[in-house]
Amino acid sequence: MSVRNLSELKKGTKGKIVKISGRGSAHRRLIDMGLVTGSEVEVQRVAPLGDPIEVKVKGYNLSLRKEEADSIQVEEA
Repeated sequence: MSVRNLSELKKGTKGKIVKISGRGSAHRRLIDMGLVTGSEVEVQRVAPLGDPIEVKVKGYNLSLRKEEADSIQVEEA
């Protein structure tokens, strides 16, 4: 199992969040949206230029900017 940034995953790929980097309000906002260590995520859609990325986490869809997805490390399932 490899650990990669969430932004590197392709559509339909599932994984488990291993680490969320960063500090401050952006980091807190990701945690408040349910992106916590151990959560399962699935990439639903990726825009043609890679920004935004839509993921499914805890039963709901969430759109993230590429820079936000870069700060989330995921272990592919």
